[in-house]
Amino acid sequence: MGRIHLGVNVDHVATLRQARGTRYPDPVLAASLAELAGADQITIHLREDRRHIQDRDLLVMRKTVQVPLNLEMAATAEMTAIACEQTPDTVTLVPEKRQERTTEGGLDCVGQQALLASTIGALKQAGIVVSLFIGAEPDQIAMAAQLGAQTVELHTGEYCQAQGALHQERELERLRAGCEQAHGLGLRVAAGHGLDYHNVRAVCALPHMAELNIGHAIMARAVLVGLERAVREMRDIIEQSSQ
Repeated sequence: MGRIHLGVNVDHVATLRQARGTRYPDPVLAASLAELAGADQITIHLREDRRHIQDRDLLVMRKTVQVPLNLEMAATAEMTAIACEQTPDTVTLVPEKRQERTTEGGLDCVGQQALLASTIGALKQAGIVVSLFIGAEPDQIAMAAQLGAQTVELHTGEYCQAQGALHQERELERLRAGCEQAHGLGLRVAAGHGLDYHNVRAVCALPHMAELNIGHAIMARAVLVGLERAVREMRDIIEQSSQ
């Protein structure tokens, strides 16, 4: 198994800033610290309502972040135009609802085929790698490949929320099958949502896993132990669990 990359999502730093409307804490500085601590990628979600990450954050990070920058966004004309102008290394297309606390569930690639095809085409023409955030469902994975995505990020929320060993193992098996299918279709495999310092170990052991994107757990731990230590501890767990 190859090295699993850790994408650190710094959205929550921006959430804290926006709560008071101040200039601090700055997610740009958090991205730099995470990078120094061993993050392989910085992930941010520029939402349509701008509830946390702002356009300025993307603009500055594009100029300062040295590791790959992964922009999560909805498949809208506004966001596509922004992405094509700023050219992050990767765009991860995610579903987005105004009332949700965080992204709930995966994209419906089958139901949004025409919209996604147009968005993916524009992003790839701009030289951006395209990832789709989807559930580990055979029809969604197959459609992701058909649409021309290069990566799928499998939604791990159901696994992370599973109660009891049997339920957890059932969700892991779904993810395992999804990894195998995606790899067989030539897709790079990533995962994210709800992963923490305990449940991430089993996900690291899934076949063909190449990347994990983690935000809330790392930022919550950083409040207590500092961001650099929080990132290093997650990086160490991933290294140990994927050997």
